Amino acid sequence: MKKEERILSDNRGQLTIFVIAAIVIVGIIGMIYFFFPSVLVNLGVVSGNPSAFMQDCIEEEIQNNVETISLQGGSLEPENFILYKDQKIEYLCYNGNYYLPCVMQQPLLKQHIESEIERGIKNQEDVCFENLKDSFERRGFDISLSEGETFVELLPKKISVTFEKEITLTQGDESQRFEKINVVLNNNLYELTSIADSILNWEARYGDSETTLYMGYYHDLKVEKLKQSDGSTIYILTDRNKGNKFQFASRSVAWPPGVDI
Repeated sequence: MKKEERILSDNRGQLTIFVIAAIVIVGIIGMIYFFFPSVLVNLGVVSGNPSAFMQDCIEEEIQNNVETISLQGGSLEPENFILYKDQKIEYLCYNGNYYLPCVMQQPLLKQHIESEIERGIKNQEDVCFENLKDSFERRGFDISLSEGETFVELLPKKISVTFEKEITLTQGDESQRFEKINVVLNNNLYELTSIADSILNWEARYGDSETTLYMGYYHDLKVEKLKQSDGSTIYILTDRNKGNKFQFASRSVAWPPGVDI
């Protein structure tokens, strides 16, 4: 046998041994899991991870609510709004009269959006925690789940949702205790609402804003300023990299039809 053929044969033999060994190990772990689950707990092979479960369960619902809120000016159900392309966009600064600057409608915009997200995910939150309980019980855990508050926070480049529910998982002689569960969504709504706040302050003070300043400073930002026939202005802020949007409306220092500005 040539040297190259012998080396190839040896390598194939070693690969076969590794494959067989891997199959045996997986089989042993599987048998222990079904017949002696408490052993796996003691060895650290099985561990409860409620945060990972909730991240998978509720992340899409958070994303859907954030998208809806962002396209409607910060609210799930806008009350004072303008229709644009069949989309309700809430006025965040408004004055129904002519010649007068607008008045802020949501002076605490960040906090308002946080409360809207919390309200929007409530039903899915209840479903996810019920599913979490069922899932861990099927895996042989005794689970204790207490009631607690939910906090949503817009942070730089992310949205944090914290469920302050105390969870205790017990299996065999081992217990794990979790005082809260945190779910994170990568999203820059914090940055977009901060820019919106700045634009709204210009609208409330001067009746208009200079959007090119923002695009000059934030190179990844696109600002669309769409004047409407009734004196309203629709602003659309878009992250050029991620495509995330926040859009809102203002009506400030409006002029009557036919009056030249």
